[in-house]
Order: sequence, then C-alpha cells, then structure tokens
Amino acid sequence: MQLLLDYIPIIVFILAYFYKDIFFATGVLMVVMPIVLFVQWLITKKLNRIYAASTALVLILGGFTLAFRNPTFLYWKPTVLNWAIAIAFFGSQWIGEKTFVQRMLGSAAELGREQWIRLNQIWVVFFLFVGSINLYVAYNFSEAFWVKFKLFGMLGITLVFVIIQSVWLTLAAQKNESASNDSEA
Repeated sequence: MQLLLDYIPIIVFILAYFYKDIFFATGVLMVVMPIVLFVQWLITKKLNRIYAASTALVLILGGFTLAFRNPTFLYWKPTVLNWAIAIAFFGSQWIGEKTFVQRMLGSAAELGREQWIRLNQIWVVFFLFVGSINLYVAYNFSEAFWVKFKLFGMLGITLVFVIIQSVWLTLAAQKNESASNDSEA
C-alpha cells in the first residue's frame, strides 16, 4: 500500500506531462504530493519523513520551476533528495545506537555492528549514485526521456538494488548463523 501511495504522484506527473507539458505537470505534482502525504498520515498516523521532505522539495523547486519557467529546478529535486538521504544515512553511523539501515531492517536479519555499518555505507553509495544518474539523464537526454526515467529508470534501479541487498542480507545472516553454530559446537 505504501509503495502504491509513493508512486501515485509520479504516475500523475507523467500523465499530466504527456497531456500538456512540464509546467502543467509540475503544478499537478505540487497539488498531489501534499494530498498523498495527508492520506498517508491519515492511514498510518505517522509522518513519513522522507516523503515529507520530498513534498517540501517539490513545493520549493516546483515553485521555482513555475516562477522562472525553467524545469531545471525540478530536475534537481530527485538529486537533492537522494543526496540528503545519503548524508543522513552516512551520519547515522555516528549518531544514535543504530544506523538508519539497522533501524529499518533490524528485524529482518541478525547482523553484527560492522555488517550494519557496511550495509549502511552501501545505501549511502546507492543514494549518491541515484542522485548522480538523475543529473546525468537530466542534462544529457530529452525532457521526455527524463520524465520516463523518473518512473521506470529509478524504479528499476531501486528494484535491482533491493534484490542485491536482499541477497547480501540473506548471505550475511546465514554466515553469522553458521559461525554461531560452529562456536557453540
């Protein structure tokens, strides 16, 4: 359900873009994202911080896009968000008892502190990569290609990352379990 809600604004943005243009789509996105954020809050009674930050960036950078009639501001939104998340994940290695990845996935696997830090660093690299690839596409391909990339390309990259991470988590957990069983024997 959460994933569906997260992708509603992107799908609406793409439909609005192909119906009219980037400026119309930006305005539609600026209306839809706060509505989805409110619906998420109604359903969960929790504020999704990443989605809230994304909404704030859409309102700010979308506002600049419309005010200056320049889509470059909107092109930067995924990069700014991904790089900010990378910084937060990186900082979580020293702030608090657990990294962000461990807080999110701690119930999925039993890992040692160093393994959680390594996985957290992998996420940092992932977010830096996604932010960078967004800029590469924005500045080297057509606007229409960038719009499609936002949905299909970034979703595809994320799915591949999640699969790789799941395999890594499974192997690391099995290795820890095997080592624990060997030490008990």
